[in-house]
Parts: sequence; structure tokens; C-alpha cells
Amino acid sequence: MIETAIRNAFGKGDASDRAFREKVYRSVFAALDRALKANPNITVEAAINRRKSLQAKIAEIESEFIAAVPTVAPDVGSAERVLDRLEIGAGSPRGAAPVPEVNLGRQEPAADAPRRAPAPAIEPVRAATARKAAPAGSGRVEPRLDAAGDAPGRATDTIAEAEVPAQTERVVDAERRRPYAAIFFIVTLLSLGAIGAWWGFQTGLFKTPEEIDTSVPKPPAVTGSEDFDPDEEPIGAPAKPGQTDTQRSWITVFTPSDPSQVNAPGDTRAEVMEDDTGDFIRIRSGASGSAITFDVGQGVLEQLAGRRAVFDIVARAEEGKETQISVDCNFGELGDCGRKRYAVGYEKGEFLFEIELPDKSPGAEGTIAINSDIANGGKAIDVYEIKASVAQ
Repeated sequence: MIETAIRNAFGKGDASDRAFREKVYRSVFAALDRALKANPNITVEAAINRRKSLQAKIAEIESEFIAAVPTVAPDVGSAERVLDRLEIGAGSPRGAAPVPEVNLGRQEPAADAPRRAPAPAIEPVRAATARKAAPAGSGRVEPRLDAAGDAPGRATDTIAEAEVPAQTERVVDAERRRPYAAIFFIVTLLSLGAIGAWWGFQTGLFKTPEEIDTSVPKPPAVTGSEDFDPDEEPIGAPAKPGQTDTQRSWITVFTPSDPSQVNAPGDTRAEVMEDDTGDFIRIRSGASGSAITFDVGQGVLEQLAGRRAVFDIVARAEEGKETQISVDCNFGELGDCGRKRYAVGYEKGEFLFEIELPDKSPGAEGTIAINSDIANGGKAIDVYEIKASVAQ
């Protein structure tokens, strides 16, 4: 019972202190709100009735603490003013002593405890005095108590079993969100309309028949842009072996007879082989796309420094596996050659590139790196030699 819970809470502090009693009442209202929110089956009207019943019970209990003065009419509105000061669900003032927790769940009386604590003997006298002191036209109605001391019409279930349905809270939230949803919908429609108007203007949808150009459009004077690297030579047909030998004197950079100049890092492979076309080294780039490097001696770079040099790679693809290769250079202080790309077939050919080298000392040897398959498909090429010469 609510009254029993309140009186038990009074027993944990100074019940004669009005501030303490108000804290207990706030705790009771907070417990009632939690119980109402936890039960989705109670109606809003029933929840309001429970709150009114609790207010009536608090007013009844508070009237017991009104000082009884025989010659002066008691302050019958004191209990109501206490209820007016209570802020339902508000916390205790800062720095105040903690309030005993009030349990509004179903309570079973102990076997050796009385069913109901007897009310103080002064309670009927004070209640009667309060009713006589109330003016006839004040409009205040004093609650009538039944034989058990409870207000008539009060529900017999505990407050913990009465809860406001969660559907009511969802309806309130939906009502709050409805204006924002309408604003978002209107803004979306305006945006779509603006986009449609812009598209119609760009496509000439709003032009009159006289304004529409029906002539055949002329093609652009220049071709479309492409991914072009000025340092990367286009794929072209290689020169036949020996075609360039008569034009210049060559400096040997690599031959299969000296495989120590080749470095195959990671998952790459390099293997010296021989067939009816002669000796060659078969290089194969792995799935990682790593390249095989060929050393270029410092003496070769010193002969080419300050001149325009031509490098020639004599190679072919592995039998039946045409591939595309890429070539990169690192000549130390003399710079690099950019990235070159070639299509290599099974027929042996010469793949050349030119580079302008500055007139300075290289400081160290350089390298030429070859990726045998830029698609990382594991295709191989056979390199017969690498040579260099001064451009004529």
C-alpha cells in the first residue's frame, strides 16, 4: 500500500521535518512515474487517476502534522500548499541529505506484523476540525475516507502494475517529428524541380523551334585527351636485329655470358638459356609486378655523359605468349629515362630509346629495370643483349 510505503520511509528519518517529508513525497511521485512508464497496458485515464489518488493520500498524511491549536482554526490548506510546492520528478536540492527510497511494488505483510498500522488518535479530531473550519463557499472538497482509511474509488492494485502505454510516447514523438519531415519533403521537391529545370535548360528543352540548331555538328578540331606520358614512348614495331648496327658503334651493356649483372628480387626469376637463336636470359616478373634490373657500368655512363645516348634492348617474348613490357632507368647523377613501354612478340627484335644525358660525372653505376609483363600475368621475355651508343 502507498500509505504504508510512505510511513516506512518516514521511519528512516525525521518525519517532523517538513523538508524531509517533501523529499519523501518527491520520491513517491518519482517511483509512481517509473511504475507507470514500465506497464504498456494501463490507459492514460487510469494513470491520471492513480496520480490523483496519490495526491489525496499525501494530503491526508500531511494533515496529521498540522499543529492543533484549540483556540485558533488549523491551517487546512497547508497540505495542499505542500503538494503545490512539490515538483513531480524533480531531484532533491543540492547538498540535501539522501531520501529513503520508496518501494511502490506489491507488499506482503509479515506474519507477525499487523495488517494496518493504527492511525494516531488525534487524526479524527483534526480532520473534523479542518472540515468545520473550511468556509462554506470556498469550493474546497475534503476527501472522504472509507472504513479502511483509503480514498473511495482508489484502485486496489499496486502502482507498480500501472504504466502509461509506450504507444502514447511514440505518438508524441511522431507529432514532434512531423513538421521536420514536412520541411525535408518540401526541400527535396524543390531541389528535384531545380535540377530538372537546369537539365531542361542545358538540353534545350525550353527552346522554341526557331532557336533549335538542326545543322549537323562539326567534329572537334583536336582529338580527345588521353593519358599521355611524354617520357613514355608509344608501342611500335621494333627494328630488326642488325638494322641499326651499321649506323653507329655500340657499347655492350649486358650479355648472357655475364649473368652477374642481373638482379631478380622478390618473386621474379632470371635464367640463362640457349636454343638455335643463340644464348639469352629468360626473365619473368611475378604477380607483385617487380622488375628485373640490369647493371650499367660506370665506365659506360662516363662515355655517354654530355651526349644524347641511344639504348637498344634485343629481346623476344616467350614462345606463344606475346606480352607488353615496361623499361625504367636509373643513371645516378645523370638522371633517368622515364618509363618506356613496348609490345614484344615471339620474333626477336630491337627495342630502342633515346635520352639526353647531362655533362657530369655519374658518380656510380646505373641500372635498367625491365618488367616482363605489365599486366602481372607472369609472362616472360628472352633478353639477348643490351647495348648503348651515341646518337648520330
